[in-house]
Amino acid sequence: MRSEFQAAIAQLIAEKGLPREVVMETVANALLSAYRKSFGGGDNVRIEVDKNGEVHVWTTKRVVAQVKDPNEEISLAEAQRLMPKAALGQTIEVDSSHIFERIPTQTAKQVILQRIREAEHEHLYEQLKEWVGEIRLGTITRRDPARGWLLDFDLERVDKVEGLIPFSEEVPSEHYRVGQRLRVYIVDVRRVQGRLLQIVASRSHRDLVRRLFEAEVPEIYEGTVEIKAIAREPGSRTKVAVVAHQEGLDPIGSCVGVRGSRINNIVRELNDEKIDIILWSPDPATFVANALSPVKPLRVELREAERTAQVVVAEKQLSLAIGKDGQNARLAAKLTGWRVDVVKPAEGEVYEEPVEEAISSVSARRERGRHDGGRRSTSSRSGKYR
Repeated sequence: MRSEFQAAIAQLIAEKGLPREVVMETVANALLSAYRKSFGGGDNVRIEVDKNGEVHVWTTKRVVAQVKDPNEEISLAEAQRLMPKAALGQTIEVDSSHIFERIPTQTAKQVILQRIREAEHEHLYEQLKEWVGEIRLGTITRRDPARGWLLDFDLERVDKVEGLIPFSEEVPSEHYRVGQRLRVYIVDVRRVQGRLLQIVASRSHRDLVRRLFEAEVPEIYEGTVEIKAIAREPGSRTKVAVVAHQEGLDPIGSCVGVRGSRINNIVRELNDEKIDIILWSPDPATFVANALSPVKPLRVELREAERTAQVVVAEKQLSLAIGKDGQNARLAAKLTGWRVDVVKPAEGEVYEEPVEEAISSVSARRERGRHDGGRRSTSSRSGKYR
């Protein structure tokens, strides 16, 4: 049985792709389970399988003057043959390899296969858990009307894994099709019915934008430029706040790249979603002002108790500050964490035009398109957004 057993272990390692130590530990636990299933007890039995597939069995027994239960006890004379200094009442481990021969072959086979399937499932789960928070490339296989779009991630055990973009994680303006290759952000890996693992993916998650920037901008990946905050309305517009941790480095220029090469790659991946790159500031008033790009506020007044920022803008820029359907002010509020109240100057109140730039921002877009947030006219006199 032993030579067949060793051959079976070698075959398991080759077929399942599991680490050798995982297989050995799993088989040892399975044999112990099979022993207990066949004979009961076994709490004092320890089984190990070495790297060559050899099975070693030990039984912990108490040294007694007269043996009543040979499964639990050993005589003093026998114990001293194994360990000369053994004494009454002491417990010692006894080589009990004969137990292995007593385990019914069919029972052992069934339990081992079951435990190997469990180990394979757990090993795959631990591997896939490392995907969470990363971008992966998948292929759309079909649309489930009740759940969302199913994906294939080119894994060997496709029968064990299901990729899914729930309808809540798709971008409204994107149109998916069977066979389409798609970069997605991995939100979660779940155990579902039976032995199936489900990889939950997203196209609308804001951290998809973060990972794309890390891939395209070496300064962000290396940490010399940091993304401090992201506010996103998927498929429409995103604001990204960045800061440099190296003197003399332009964080916005780093993100844009030469002739917009870096940012255009990201915009293209997001199907022309507009991206505003904002200069982050530790000063909340300055950060709020920057976040309202492309508008240059005349004044920002913070109300700490209400966590509200009242932003005064020139009347001619009021509609641009608020944005189409309030989007610009709404994203600024999400980005900064302040409620943004955009107002025009009070009657009779006069401001000089800012001499220096009040906002550092770049609106990323395809070379053929330009920012159109201010083209829509509005009769609103103010806008409040959280």
